[in-house]
Amino acid sequence: MNFVEQARQNGLNQACEHVMQLHRLFRQQWVKQPVDIVFPFFERPENLAQITPPELGFELLTPSPVPMRMGTLIDYRIRLLGIPVRWTTYIALYDPPRCFVDVQLRGPYSFWHHTHRFEPKEGGTLITDEVLYALPLGPIGDLAHRFWVRPELQHIFDYRKRRLDLLFNSP
Repeated sequence: MNFVEQARQNGLNQACEHVMQLHRLFRQQWVKQPVDIVFPFFERPENLAQITPPELGFELLTPSPVPMRMGTLIDYRIRLLGIPVRWTTYIALYDPPRCFVDVQLRGPYSFWHHTHRFEPKEGGTLITDEVLYALPLGPIGDLAHRFWVRPELQHIFDYRKRRLDLLFNSP
């Protein structure tokens, strides 16, 4: 049962659900490399540009090297529809080499909670991304989600999958 289903089962009020419509993106990908190689790549925000579509113009603003640990704040800039948007995330959970969670403090979403999990599997690593997110602007945000945000997030994570295949599955 995912977070959204648990919230509904625990009595999430329908009115509250309409105030902040929570969406979920879930992706899994197996790569040939072991967790002790894969996790260090992901825990370095400096590597995000390698797995982010170039049209987003990803820039890490936090001075490098970024010390990854619970409580770390990371500042980025991306371009959405050509407009620069600043994004600040907080590392809410850091449990190497199993998982970490980044939560948006500032950025384009009303709510963003991204869990990254890494599990040894069949001689490689199963990478799991679960993103729970909500958009601002009520019904306008719902329309934006349907016609732009959801397809854009799918594009971003499709690109990421292709890049990870090249990085960790190529001979």
